[in-house]
Amino acid sequence: MIGMGTVLNVVAILVGSALGVWFGHRLPERTARTVTDILGLVVLVLGGLNVLALQDGDFVAAVGDGFTLLIVLGALLVGGIAGSLLRIENRLEAVGGWLQARFVEDDASPSRARFVEGFVDASLVFCIGPLAILGALSDGLGHGIDQLALKATLDGFASLAFAASLGWGVAASALAVGIYQGLLTVLAMLLGSLMPAAAIASITATGGILLLGVGLRLMKIRAVPVGDMLPALAVAPVLTALVAALQ
Repeated sequence: MIGMGTVLNVVAILVGSALGVWFGHRLPERTARTVTDILGLVVLVLGGLNVLALQDGDFVAAVGDGFTLLIVLGALLVGGIAGSLLRIENRLEAVGGWLQARFVEDDASPSRARFVEGFVDASLVFCIGPLAILGALSDGLGHGIDQLALKATLDGFASLAFAASLGWGVAASALAVGIYQGLLTVLAMLLGSLMPAAAIASITATGGILLLGVGLRLMKIRAVPVGDMLPALAVAPVLTALVAALQ
């Protein structure tokens, strides 16, 4: 059922937040690190499966067998350079800092300030990540909820940790996640009927490489600037259409 991935994500945040408020301070750091490493390995596997879209029949037929990888490479280069020049990750962090400072500064109540801080911080973390975009698109395009289910697991543990120090404001971030991912899912549903299968395959393969970067980040192997590479998801179908038109 399309949209179930976002519902699962929202429930995971609510449950994780509740556990964080009640029991989170008792979770050993070593256990949390082990769980994150396991999830990082799963993200790598999921990314590798998505990269197999390079051999998608419609994709190959539209652009030729030798061009699928070149299109994804071109999309990553163009999108990554554009995102780096635009400093997407830095700007998102700056906006989050501005919102947090504004909310906390405008209210003298410590409890309210703590609630708003938890809401803002958790919302930014849960909504900005590439899994939110890739998962919602995959769900809306009818490719399943695997990515959002994985994100729900990640967010559940993250919300547990956040709520242990920031309280119930973290649970309120579930509302932001539901609206944000829900809109992306609906958008993907609308575009999915108009977008050629080859273009969808190019997005899937490009997204798979981004997921590999997410896995490396989770495992603390390398802090790949995945956020700066997100424009590649928009560049990939454009390059696919251009190459297909020249065939």
